[in-house]
Amino acid sequence: MICIPVNYSLFIARRILSGNEAGRFSRPIVRISVLGISLGLAVMILTMAVVTGFQNEIRDKVIGFGSHIQMSSYDNNDSYEFLPIEKEQPFLDDIRALEGVRHVQAFAVKAGIMKWKGQIHGVVMKGVDKDFDWSFFSKNMVDGKRFSVKDSGITNSIVISKYMAGRLKIKVGDSVQVFSIQHSGIASARKPVVSGIYETGMGQQFDEVFILTDIARIRKLNGWTDSQVAGFEVLVDDFSRLDELTEAVNGEIGYEYQARNIKDMNRPVFAWLGAQDINAIIVIALMVLVAGINMISALLILILERTNMIGILKALGSDDWSVRKVFLYNAVYLIGRGMLWGNIIAIGICLAQKRFGLMTLDPESYFLSRVPINLDVVHILLLNAGTIVICTLMLIIPSYIVTRITPVRAIRFS
Repeated sequence: MICIPVNYSLFIARRILSGNEAGRFSRPIVRISVLGISLGLAVMILTMAVVTGFQNEIRDKVIGFGSHIQMSSYDNNDSYEFLPIEKEQPFLDDIRALEGVRHVQAFAVKAGIMKWKGQIHGVVMKGVDKDFDWSFFSKNMVDGKRFSVKDSGITNSIVISKYMAGRLKIKVGDSVQVFSIQHSGIASARKPVVSGIYETGMGQQFDEVFILTDIARIRKLNGWTDSQVAGFEVLVDDFSRLDELTEAVNGEIGYEYQARNIKDMNRPVFAWLGAQDINAIIVIALMVLVAGINMISALLILILERTNMIGILKALGSDDWSVRKVFLYNAVYLIGRGMLWGNIIAIGICLAQKRFGLMTLDPESYFLSRVPINLDVVHILLLNAGTIVICTLMLIIPSYIVTRITPVRAIRFS
């Protein structure tokens, strides 16, 4: 008595996969298809890791200078001259209590000119208070250290960029002249000491412009009282909720003030970052298409190679779908094997890049010194799932060739 497995299609597929493929003309085709799947998935994972890593790095740099949300007087224009508002506001506690808000800090800005040994450079002084979050600048500090804001008086220290230091030949500890126009219309010259030098790679946008100073210095230049600031900066935990939290903040502050998020204040930069998503989608779509075509070619070769077996199975009573499943199981196995190697290759390259920074970039063009990597497990799982589902669906139609093979002709074909 012959025992036939319930799922004999899977049984036969396993026997084919465990058999000796030497001498069969399908062997190189199958290997090429597996290689195509491996390289395709590796390119998709690398594309997502690099694109999202690049977006995150640039976004974090822009946010580091301007926070996620900025609150100021509603009458302000886009210049660096802000109308003062009171530092103590009744809505601040409500904003801090909003779910997703991480930190709220005061700020003030003032345009000026920095002079050192006969050379000058236009700057924007950003005044920070004791509540300023230094984490971004501490991470990007290349020399010296940050300064501490005093409870009273003006801290005679500033933090400048590496670009400014290189252009004017300034070192940590140098006392430079900073000129600006006071509220009275008289030019004022101060000689703060450079306590630290930062570098973010965001040249014309930020590094060539911004220096950090005590907010008390900005108050004095503007003729403000100790209780006045230009506005408040809000840092949030989840960037994906930025629009939602901006609306919530606007709802708390009233009509006298306005809250704008970093995307509104830097539309060109974020439009450029958004365009990278389209590039990633195009690359992923092309790689899936190529991988699917490779597997279709391999499937057709496997079917033609085993035409005799197909005829025998049909002669024994197998229906078309059961025979088709034999080859679909084979194809899915080959896809899985290719995906395994694709994951190993891509994750290995990503980890090596994160650890050693093997691939570098021109900071002048890309704002980064090396290729950034964002290795997200969710992205990897979605790419793997999408690849195997789409490739398998693409194989269903070509597998219909089995239905055109008749037992008589197939058995005679050898």
